[in-house]
Amino acid sequence: MTQTAAATTTEVGPTAPKWQGLALSAVRVVVAFLFLCHGLQKMGLFDKPAVPFGTWPGWYAGVIETVGSLLILAGLFTRPVAVLLSGTMAYAYFVVHQPDALLPLQNKGETAALYSWIFLLFAVVGPGTYALDTLLRRRKS
Repeated sequence: MTQTAAATTTEVGPTAPKWQGLALSAVRVVVAFLFLCHGLQKMGLFDKPAVPFGTWPGWYAGVIETVGSLLILAGLFTRPVAVLLSGTMAYAYFVVHQPDALLPLQNKGETAALYSWIFLLFAVVGPGTYALDTLLRRRKS
């Protein structure tokens, strides 16, 4: 089976259809935008008071969420940033939510758990076809 140039540019696999890289890029952009809203909320936007400057872990989480989501949105340094964000959300789940109850539905940790797993997925499969990482990799080739 021969590989086409378009199929090798996506990070979902050399034999993956072209649309998979596009779909992965679209999901990355939407998830990053939604996550950016969480980070900006901690910074005081969206009618919620800002987390006080320098407080642990809230303020630092807000900075990591805001900067990390902008990088994920652009598809720049996607894999290492996704690992960091996945770990941040795992920390949020186990330290903030899990002590309240065993199940995510009971402890209101569904969002943290979902973000953790989605960012872990981006760390494994990459940013998709439409990302700065992909563009930079193509230019090196």
